[in-house]
Amino acid sequence: MTKQFLAGLSEARLLAIIRGENAESSVAAALTLFEEGFRYLEISLNTENALDVIARVAREAPEGAFVGAGTVLTVDDVARVRDAGAVFVVTPAVSDSVAEGARLGLPVIAGALTPTEVVAAVHRGATAVKLFPASIGGPSYLKALRDPLPDVPFVAVGGVDVAKAEEYFAAGAIAVGLGSPLLGDAPQGGDLGALRERARAFLAAAAHTGIR
Repeated sequence: MTKQFLAGLSEARLLAIIRGENAESSVAAALTLFEEGFRYLEISLNTENALDVIARVAREAPEGAFVGAGTVLTVDDVARVRDAGAVFVVTPAVSDSVAEGARLGLPVIAGALTPTEVVAAVHRGATAVKLFPASIGGPSYLKALRDPLPDVPFVAVGGVDVAKAEEYFAAGAIAVGLGSPLLGDAPQGGDLGALRERARAFLAAAAHTGIR
């Protein structure tokens, strides 16, 4: 599962991150992104009724789509999101959830910033490392990290807009995680038409970038 997940994410290059104050709007935003062609989607546990949102989106996800849970911090969190239907987990840090997710066979994208944290995440079984917050160092920092750690799959997360996405791809990120620059206010009940336009722009940027 982890190899399939990583290969697919490396091909898709985009991970949508939903953190919503309104459960119904969060579900609608998720399904809109699937309609536009997104295949990897993380629903943060900070979302209203997050477990219910995960379950609903997982039930309605198209074939070949992956619904995961974000802000997964504890061993109990891992069990809860797995039972809700999440097929991967994302953490903001190197927490107990990394090793627990790996133990259960779930792909884990573990949050890390420093080289020490990156190595710790990999040793705990992370499938990929979420460089977070990527905006602190930008693409040049990612490139510097990859020099001594070339085999670590990095997903850049934090303030990634369309232009920055292409820069992170060029710096070696296998994918980028997209929160507010993609979702805007859609998870709070905002315009889904505008969400579709932003989604198409990111999809075009990912398709345009041939760097692996």
